[in-house]
Amino acid sequence: MATRNRMPPWHENFKAPSGRELLIRPIRPEDGAPLQGAFALFGPEEVRDKFLQSVESLSDETAQRLTHPNPKTEIALVAAEPLPPGEAVVGAVARASIIPGTRDAEYAILVSRFLAGQGLGRQLMRKLVKWARGKYLDRLYGDIAQENEPMLQLAASLGFKQVPHPAAAPGLVRMVLELAN
Repeated sequence: MATRNRMPPWHENFKAPSGRELLIRPIRPEDGAPLQGAFALFGPEEVRDKFLQSVESLSDETAQRLTHPNPKTEIALVAAEPLPPGEAVVGAVARASIIPGTRDAEYAILVSRFLAGQGLGRQLMRKLVKWARGKYLDRLYGDIAQENEPMLQLAASLGFKQVPHPAAAPGLVRMVLELAN
């Protein structure tokens, strides 16, 4: 009987149109240092769009929090070189977290400018939507800087709708995908 080369859950080989090969997989504790090192690969606009402020480096505390998601309420994925965790350069991070006391989850995706426009953000978003559906959530939403047209277009192309931001935060657009049908 032939054996299949099955990937573990949430793992996927991703080949970008540029030819670059990446492994999308759950983040691991060993990814902390490479994630901090890769932070320099993210442009100031990318970081500002995601963190809503200029951030020079990823603190140890933030790296620790990102690399230790609560499996009951969070998912965090990386797109990295197909090398062992701790050695692979991380080119993208995606996470979703259930908001306590709700059936909603908030997502965030950060893709390096070196990988932007290659379909990686779309694939990561699809995985976050799959996770949210598997958790039987009602909604998945993200707050996106209004200047971040590529991410706004991506969300809209996947069925997300723009809604008024509850905090009326200037410069932010809330994109929501209704999951309950």
